[in-house]
Amino acid sequence: MRSFLVHWIVLTIAVGITTWLLPGIHIEGDFGRLAMISAVLGLLMTVLKPLLLLLTCPLVLVTLGLFEVIINTLLLYTTAWFFSGSFQIDNFWWALLASLIISLISMVLNKILSEDSL
Repeated sequence: MRSFLVHWIVLTIAVGITTWLLPGIHIEGDFGRLAMISAVLGLLMTVLKPLLLLLTCPLVLVTLGLFEVIINTLLLYTTAWFFSGSFQIDNFWWALLASLIISLISMVLNKILSEDSL
């Protein structure tokens, strides 16, 4: 349970920093809205991402894993669709850059907060 909460907080921080950095990603609302958006994004990454990776396995292998960035971008777009009034992405390129930044920030924060280092 602790690991789930840590990953959720890390994803919330990553999405918050990304929306602060990128002018093409907009979240309207307070921290609660940001936490809900991060929860849905985390749920989609947990449930749909493995299925999408399985379905696009040949494409992921041919691109040496780079297609996984496109999958992350599509999941970010799906999250924006769920929160169409309060979470907006201007275009594909902003979503692609946002998915890269979210992944990078999450990776760094998860490494810092990993259970081995506590």
